[in-house]
Amino acid sequence: MNTPLRRRTVLGAAVASLPVLALAACGEVTVEGSEKDASAQLSITDDQGREVVLAGAVQRAVVVNSYTNEFVRAIGAGDRVVGVDRASLDRLPYLALEDDQVIAEGLDQLNYEAIAKLEPDVVILPRNAVWQEAEEQLEPFGIPLVVATAWDTEVTDDTISLLGQVFGAEAAATEVLDFRAEISDVLEERLEGVDPVPVYFETVEPYLTTLPGSGFHAMIEAGGGANIFDDASGGDAQEELTVDPSEVVLRDPQFVIHEFEPSAEPVDRFGDIRDDLAARPGWSGMTALAAGDVAIANGWATSALGKSIGALYLASWLHPDELDGVDPDAYLTRWVTEFQDTDLSAPADYVQGPQA
Repeated sequence: MNTPLRRRTVLGAAVASLPVLALAACGEVTVEGSEKDASAQLSITDDQGREVVLAGAVQRAVVVNSYTNEFVRAIGAGDRVVGVDRASLDRLPYLALEDDQVIAEGLDQLNYEAIAKLEPDVVILPRNAVWQEAEEQLEPFGIPLVVATAWDTEVTDDTISLLGQVFGAEAAATEVLDFRAEISDVLEERLEGVDPVPVYFETVEPYLTTLPGSGFHAMIEAGGGANIFDDASGGDAQEELTVDPSEVVLRDPQFVIHEFEPSAEPVDRFGDIRDDLAARPGWSGMTALAAGDVAIANGWATSALGKSIGALYLASWLHPDELDGVDPDAYLTRWVTEFQDTDLSAPADYVQGPQA
């Protein structure tokens, strides 16, 4: 099912050094000026409903958040990124950037002078970053700010389209959307009418699980599962909650998946995490562990493409008969080699399902 590597070239308009202009009153991308004007302005609406005017298709961008950087690279605009946050560089070592291009140690720790020295056409932040502060601090430098949130599954398609507009890469963005739709179509067709399988999802820390409203919860449902904590409340801003270990045992999931920190560099934590799960008091008698229905994954793989890759893997484990002939490894390989334009050592270095 692997598709040959496609070469995508995105042509962007040359950008003149212009100050920030008054915000336009149009929600769609518009071109102001003649077709011959290479610096024709773009008026866009970001994911906070802010109308932002750009001098043209962006050629130099500071992009904060590793998921956003993955999308920018997927649409063929990775070579236009001149500054990133530390997590992006750590998680995505294939980015062609150096330490001196790190302008943020976290979503709330931006170095505005360092950003200004890079002379970007735009700064792109997710909505959970300090974008209000950044908007104020960047204004004196004449640098526009766009809010685009790539980690939120509910707005994945909108975010990809928005980034396509910002970089003048609409055709490449459509390719990414088509790939995501291909996965969604497979899941919808193969899983129609199945009985959802009760799933306990754990992310990064022990007993940190997901609630309705989070991308992980949506991933479980898309994969033909039912979140055993779909009735819980009191989660954080990401709709995640640390639960009582005994409550997991009482709810007795039929499948357990643990996703650890995302990293494009293979990290072998699979055996240690399996051992930890099995050693938890009372857990060995749970249906999932007794049957060996446990999966461990590197979040770089399973959270990719708005968690579409993770949903496909989960479906293949929960409903193997319905997903017969569908190879999630092939889709992961396509995502990495085609859309991230980098090498993949082996899918098993990132995702390991139930052991025989």
